[in-house]
Amino acid sequence: MSMNTAPHVMVLGIGSVLFRDDGFGIRVVERLQADYDFPDNVSLVDGGVLGVNLLGVMSEADYLIVVDAIRHKGKPGDLCRLEKSQIPERIRAKNSLHQIDFLEALTLCQALDKVPETVIVGVEPEDIETLSIELSPLIERQVAPVINMVLQELERLGVTCQKRSEARVSCNPI
Repeated sequence: MSMNTAPHVMVLGIGSVLFRDDGFGIRVVERLQADYDFPDNVSLVDGGVLGVNLLGVMSEADYLIVVDAIRHKGKPGDLCRLEKSQIPERIRAKNSLHQIDFLEALTLCQALDKVPETVIVGVEPEDIETLSIELSPLIERQVAPVINMVLQELERLGVTCQKRSEARVSCNPI
């Protein structure tokens, strides 16, 4: 990478929006896209349930910030940040399909010798069984704190982003 090229930072939301709190990562990325402007070297990706297809996307990144619902033996609503060796161990403990696919994609990145430095932030889910596109109220309240966690990770990487003014977000200008 040349000196004048900023590292590619990817914020990747994973999960399934159909199963209540499992869609947490996607909802956080949607809110970030709606409320903030990011520099060109930052991409926000709705990873949904792309699985191993995430490989192509992930291998482009120098830094990867993954947002997800994370079962971490805590109470529902607990915030969580994982990095380095904590990641495979925690993900294997999770039994949702997109998690296994994400881990496979990360492992394949290693095979390609293109492993982004990865941090996972998220929340302990309350309900990932119920078929619903709404987050449970407890988990919905954790969207803003996790957005702050993502912004802190970006700041740590030297990325500054701009919160959009209300006027620009508003659909009905007065």
